[in-house]
Amino acid sequence: MKRGAGLLIATWMIVLTVGALRAADPVAAQPPAPASAPPAVTPERATLNRYCVSCHNQRLKTAGLQLDSIDPNDVGPAAESWEKVIQKLQSGAMPPLGRPRPDGATRLAMIAHLENALNHAAAVEKNPGRTDAIHRLNRTEYRNAVHDLLGLEIDASLLPADEAGGNGFDNMAGSLTVTPALMERYVSSARKISQIVVGPLPTGLAVATYKTSPNYFQDDRVSEDLPFGSRGGLAVRHFFPVEGDYQIKVRLQTSGLDYVRGIQRAHQLDVRVDGVRIKRFSVGGEAPGKPAPLTFSGYVIQSPEWEKYVHTADAGLELRLPVKAGPHVIAVSFAREQWLQDGVLQPRQSARAMSADDHADDNPGVDRVLISGPLAVSPNSTPTRNPQLFVCQPNHAQDEAACARTIVSRLAQHAYRRPVTDADVNTLMAFYQSGRRDATFDAGIKMALERVLASPDFLFRIERDPAGTAPHTSYRITDLELASRLSFFLWSSIPDEELLDAASKNRLSDPAVLDKQVRRMLADGRAAKAFVDNFGGQWLLLRNLAAVTPDSMTYPSFDDNLREAFQRETELFLEYGLREDRSVGELLSADYTFANERLARHYGIPNVYGNRFRKVPVDTAQRGGLLGQGSLLTVTSYANRTSPVVRGKWLLENIFGTPPPSPPPDVPPLPDKGNEGKPASVRARLEMHRKNPVCAACHAPMDPLGFALESFDGIGMWRTQEDGVPVDVSGTLPTGPTFHGMAELRSILLDQRELFVRTVTEKLLMYALGRRAEYYDQPVIRRITADAATKDYRWSAVILGIVKSTPFQMRRSAS
Repeated sequence: MKRGAGLLIATWMIVLTVGALRAADPVAAQPPAPASAPPAVTPERATLNRYCVSCHNQRLKTAGLQLDSIDPNDVGPAAESWEKVIQKLQSGAMPPLGRPRPDGATRLAMIAHLENALNHAAAVEKNPGRTDAIHRLNRTEYRNAVHDLLGLEIDASLLPADEAGGNGFDNMAGSLTVTPALMERYVSSARKISQIVVGPLPTGLAVATYKTSPNYFQDDRVSEDLPFGSRGGLAVRHFFPVEGDYQIKVRLQTSGLDYVRGIQRAHQLDVRVDGVRIKRFSVGGEAPGKPAPLTFSGYVIQSPEWEKYVHTADAGLELRLPVKAGPHVIAVSFAREQWLQDGVLQPRQSARAMSADDHADDNPGVDRVLISGPLAVSPNSTPTRNPQLFVCQPNHAQDEAACARTIVSRLAQHAYRRPVTDADVNTLMAFYQSGRRDATFDAGIKMALERVLASPDFLFRIERDPAGTAPHTSYRITDLELASRLSFFLWSSIPDEELLDAASKNRLSDPAVLDKQVRRMLADGRAAKAFVDNFGGQWLLLRNLAAVTPDSMTYPSFDDNLREAFQRETELFLEYGLREDRSVGELLSADYTFANERLARHYGIPNVYGNRFRKVPVDTAQRGGLLGQGSLLTVTSYANRTSPVVRGKWLLENIFGTPPPSPPPDVPPLPDKGNEGKPASVRARLEMHRKNPVCAACHAPMDPLGFALESFDGIGMWRTQEDGVPVDVSGTLPTGPTFHGMAELRSILLDQRELFVRTVTEKLLMYALGRRAEYYDQPVIRRITADAATKDYRWSAVILGIVKSTPFQMRRSAS
């Protein structure tokens, strides 16, 4: 065969072989398709191309977004970017003012499309996120755990305060670091707590001082622990370690020059223990000699005997009395005398004027109470047995080891929040034997208790990935881990016996059992207290109220009575909403508040008398809901003026759920005056400030919200003018709606209350998990809110939604 013919045959053989293979492949057998037309542009892509891509593209990468390279109809691979887009669209921050913007219908349609697509993608591939493996108990949780474990109220000063994380809560695992110094404090605290609970009896003299604020006016009953008909004073809960004799000293308020105030006439002072009056003193009205001219005490010296009396009139206010061991309420107050003042009523003094004046003809006030002892221990005194610790008592020496084992086993199970192992118990028994060896049974138990309270199993919540779990795998946490999450979420404390029993039997993951436990725990008084003190106290900045110091010249009517009333109003308001299972939306829409006489007078609410707080109706044109409460308005103001910026920022973060970006460095300060150095309102000066383009980007969404609250001054009092100029409370949201004042802003918020409930849900989810909310949590938050909508957004619906959610019940393994 010629060479050319062989090559031709070989070529045909290849062609025939390939043809046979193609015939066997139905896809390859098809004739080549004509060139397809480019895919149709969807409405979502068209919106992005028109309004967004010019800045957010692969070349500029503004804010890290490349919207020209990701598909709005396949959102899963770029879920984080699309969640950022949703947030910017909802807040109206993008497109920026001055650039073409979509109309309201287009903006809402884009948001709805992206949310639906992201929710669907999240349902297909659940991502619960990863909580920290080691989560230290914060100071509040430690105190609550000790109380639930031993029935003991411990002093907060035993441990340092924990810093709030970047999300505003102090239970964020990533912020709860551990240092050698902190561990020393834990060991020291364990030793002190064990001494109080078990003994031995103290031999030294201890002095506790309880002090009132000089800016706290004592013209009325000041505490529910004080009797009706009393005036001023204070009531304290003091722990007496042993039965014996103690001394109580009372010292009265003095002027800046140490002149006892209000002693021109006689006053009756009562000392009570647990509500029973032990002693009545008479103080004042016996000054000998010639007094100094009124208001000139310390500057004009008259007779020496008068000077001595007014400096030492309270020296005899002390008594010695026997007291049983344990906690008791010590109450000191004046008997109230009622009369109408005559003459020209003078405005209340403040600052230096109040400090210098001895107020000779006013009411005296209690400055401090000192409790010292034991001066003598009763011969029959024995350590008070703690019933939560000593669940058994050995009658003979041979019974001690068995009883000790019972005590430490039960103690460790509750403290460690899980069934204990033999190794756990053996470790504690070794500490018991060490303490018992050269002392008593109680000394051994004390040593074991110290070991429990300093144990990592008590101080840390530990969640471990199951053995053999592949990286980045989502798995369901154990029932015991779920019980701890649940109890620290709802109670800020350890699980009780019923919850721990259900978890130990692996019944807590049963939805019906879990639902029952959540409702039981919400009905417990610990839930409302933890919710108000820890969640509400940080979300609403209530913890900051104690440190706020309004300028006494600008706000002379502010006193610590008002500060206390502000705090109590918001606490009762939150507690009522949770206890009565009201709608979360009522935080904004409520037409009521809780007030006593001092707060009602500040708000202009008539016919409220006395120190007792009660539910009262309010004029919703001025008050109503959180936005009209003095606590929030005061902590978001400066010492001598309001701050629309601070108030607006807080609203964006905590009501709208769209926090503004951090300010750039070297931001110029707010001008002190207006144009040409003339006085100007805060609003006018902020408008000057916003003329700087660097400042305008952040202030444009914040300031209008703050302007809506300008009808309230720096301590929450209603006003219509500022420095003689009418207050302008109008504003426009970046999304378009306009408003005039707090009432209209509140109406806008209530028209879109789902967004507000989402914000609250996100805050609660962060608080429950101890970590920040991530982009993959947003579909869960939307789902919880949507489900709660069918139940009028009641608190129980939101809380149950969080407890039953993927992030709460599951966890992702480490990389």
